[in-house]
Amino acid sequence: MGKLFLNKVVKSYGHFEVIKGVSLEIQEGEFVVFVGPSGCGKSTLLRMIAGLDDTTGGDIVIDDVRVNDKPPVERGIAMVFQSYALYPHMTVFENIAFPLRVEKLPEATIREKVEAVAKILQLDQRLEQRPGMLSGGQRQRVAIGRAIVREPNIFLFDEPLSNLDAALRADMRIELVKLHSDLKATMIYVTHDQIEAMTMADRIVVLNAGHIAQVGAPLELYHKPQNLFVAGFIGNPKMNFVPVRCVSAGPEGVTVAYGDQQVTLPVVPHGEMVGRTLTLGIRPEHTSLSDGDLNITVMPGVIERLGINTVAYATLPTGEAYCALLPGSAPIVTDEPMTTGVMAADCHLFDESGLAFERKIDWRTQRLPASAAAE
Repeated sequence: MGKLFLNKVVKSYGHFEVIKGVSLEIQEGEFVVFVGPSGCGKSTLLRMIAGLDDTTGGDIVIDDVRVNDKPPVERGIAMVFQSYALYPHMTVFENIAFPLRVEKLPEATIREKVEAVAKILQLDQRLEQRPGMLSGGQRQRVAIGRAIVREPNIFLFDEPLSNLDAALRADMRIELVKLHSDLKATMIYVTHDQIEAMTMADRIVVLNAGHIAQVGAPLELYHKPQNLFVAGFIGNPKMNFVPVRCVSAGPEGVTVAYGDQQVTLPVVPHGEMVGRTLTLGIRPEHTSLSDGDLNITVMPGVIERLGINTVAYATLPTGEAYCALLPGSAPIVTDEPMTTGVMAADCHLFDESGLAFERKIDWRTQRLPASAAAE
């Protein structure tokens, strides 16, 4: 088992509401990532699921049982924290075995369980060592092993890789994905790193100021963000936002003007459109130095040469930041004009309140559905 249901969950500290009526359903065996900026409430929500923080309102239901009033040990969960929280005087074996000893299991059972977990985490040659003799990645695996050995219904991870260097984080991401595949357990993972979210999750829950901004598969959030916040948060470098004016709308889409250029976007119009000031979303990786349906000329102030890619940073005449992700050998120079082209099918459009217009492009195929293409 390992199903979780949050029903209008609220967490307040006095008059300050941190979690504002969050509802979410997580199925058995899913790998779900909570992601969002600092202060959005993601760790607080995880701690409420774990039973480490009380719930001000709403229901937390695990495997059809309301657990609001149950202590952490009775919720069928195990949590891995950002800090390893290992006992330095104990061996790896004893650190992993600790929760089993608390349960007073027989010694033979403890040894069998610890050795099985150590083999999964490639710690079987380290069982007699102490944490001080291990690398950061190995210590984190010990902390994960201590969670696995309890055989919980749900694993909770609170930014477990943030103390590791970049290369080790990449390795540990792969290990955690493999672990999920092997255990087929329900896992909920909190991070502020959208790369971790995109590479590990079955579904991502994007949180903003105590609310769920959007829930979906990684590529769904990338291709069809429902609002400006998600559009700007998912993707690296972040999406460009360009002010445009609507000049017409019809079955073919919405036509907007940028300077003296016009482009028709394959989105579904709604309401009275003409004359409205809208926001055009352009991902840096969808720009090129070739002519597109829309061409934007800027003066790059900073250029990053990354080998495989070149990243150019500039400012639009209207003051908005603009970024282009180009091939590594792109022939551009700092403080010299650069014209980037973008295709209409790659663009996003948002209204004055920040809500996205529905794109006609199918994010799974990146093509217009047959019915829309025939219009």
